[in-house]
This record gives sequence, structure tokens and C-alpha cells, in this order.
Amino acid sequence: MQTKPFRIGTRGSPLALAQTHETRDRLVAAHGLPPEMFEIVILSTKGDRITDRSLSEIGGKGLFTEELEQQLLSGDLDFAVHSSKDMPTKLPDGLFLSAFLPREDIRDAFVGRTAPKLLNLPHGATVGSSSLRRQALIRRLRPDINVITYRGQVETRLRKLAEGQVDGTLLAYAGLKRLGMTDVPTELLDPEEFPPAPAQGAICIESRVGDTRVNTLLAAVDDPRTHEAVSCERGFLATLDGSCRTPIAGHAQSDGTHIRFSGMILTPDGATCHRIAVEGKAAEATELGRKAGEDIRAKAGPGFFSSWT
Repeated sequence: MQTKPFRIGTRGSPLALAQTHETRDRLVAAHGLPPEMFEIVILSTKGDRITDRSLSEIGGKGLFTEELEQQLLSGDLDFAVHSSKDMPTKLPDGLFLSAFLPREDIRDAFVGRTAPKLLNLPHGATVGSSSLRRQALIRRLRPDINVITYRGQVETRLRKLAEGQVDGTLLAYAGLKRLGMTDVPTELLDPEEFPPAPAQGAICIESRVGDTRVNTLLAAVDDPRTHEAVSCERGFLATLDGSCRTPIAGHAQSDGTHIRFSGMILTPDGATCHRIAVEGKAAEATELGRKAGEDIRAKAGPGFFSSWT
């Protein structure tokens, strides 16, 4: 019988802590354990500390996970909670994504200061975003808009907006909902026109391969449909690079038997994009995503990807 608390690793942002508390609460309910059996361990990551440059400049998604993964591998943590879209497609040997909580809303939220809707911003307005996907999609819809790199926690980005540094910014609606900030968006963007990042809105749990005790504990909170959908999206990402250096969008939906996926790749200036839509068996979710990535790569041709480097 477990006598010591399970140690849960997390970043220290308000959103990361909200996601970790949700994970802990679900585990408490699933197993009838007292909350004291789960100790939340906060770690600072390089991605949190360096906020004056884009992720593509300083190394990509792994900057939000490296410190947590080191302590997972050493045994100092039992598992770690992440935003799934922050996770590199290749994880360190010995670690895997063992569970996904039920997915939240996948949409991007626009927060406007000088206009409530992205398409209504004045000519030449400035929008801040650190996401290359969002930057490319903004340029695709509004080539006249000045898009600048704009990083920081949710609260920091909203403060900069209020100070007038930009005319608008975009945030994941899922994160705003988890923070109790549903009154903040001035527009929720249509996912057909403004498709989400792969794995957006999904909380994942990372643990050690072969740690039967911990992985059995986590299996009780795994949502199979979210697991299948995100596995498909990550398969698409893995085929196309999947770092923060590339504008890639993708969304899958699973009913437990069947899965449908739509994906998009864009040039960073938003001028050219390619779409793909596929469906297949939910049990083959990862392979379906990988095949979609191969097909859209072939459709785009080798010259398309030269702008990504």
C-alpha cells in the first residue's frame, strides 16, 4: 500500500497549477484517496524563464518540459502534468504520455482592445502572439496586420494588451476557461477558419515506462476519446516536424470506434496553405495522423517547406 504521497511535477504558472489541481482532484475522486496523498512539486523551466524571445529561437517545445522530465527519470517525481500542445513529439527514452484528461474547448480566443473581432481591427493594427501557427493564420486572414512576437503567462499578455502594447492577442479558450476567465475573450474563432494547434485543450500526464504502480493509478483518469484524438494529432505533428518552428494546425475527433482528422500547414507569411481531411479506425489513430502528414507533405511539395527553416 502507498504510504508516501505521490509527487506530481508541474510548472508554476496559474494555468499549469489549475491543470495540476484538476488532475489531482480527478485522481482523488477516482481512487477515494485523500488530497494529502498527492504532493504538488513546482519547477521552473527554461521556457518560463526566457520570455523575451520566441520559442523557435530558443529551442522549441522541450523548453517547457526538460526540468520536469529530468526529475521523472531520476525518480524524484512520480508523474508530471502538462498542456499537451507543449509536448515535443519525441520524448526522452523511458517516458511516455500515459493519460489524457477529458478535452476542453479547442478554439482560439481573440481578445481585442481596439475592436472586438479580428477581422474588424483597423488597417495596420498590431496583434501579439508567440505561436507561429496563430501568426500565419492572422496573416492569412489579414495580411495588413502587424504581427509581433508576444510571450508570457496569460496574465502577462493581458496586462500588455491593457497597457496598449498591442491592439489584440490570441489565447487558447481552454486555458481561459480553466482559469475562470471566460469573460475575457471578445471573440471565439471558428475552428474551420482558424484551426487549433494539435493537442490544444488537452491536459496530459507523463510518467515512466514500466512503472506499473503509477501507470495503474493514472489509467483511472485517462479519457480514451481524448487519448485517441491527441495521438492522431501528434502523429501528424511527428511527420511534419512538430516543433515550435512550424505553422501546423490539426484537430481529430473520436467516437471510440471511428476517428476523423483535419489538418493544415501554412507558410509563415500565411500566403500559402494546404489542408487535408481523413478518417479511419480509432484504434489506428497515431498511424492515421502519420499518414495524413505524409500525404499533405507530398501534396505541398518539397519547395513548400523551405520557408520553414
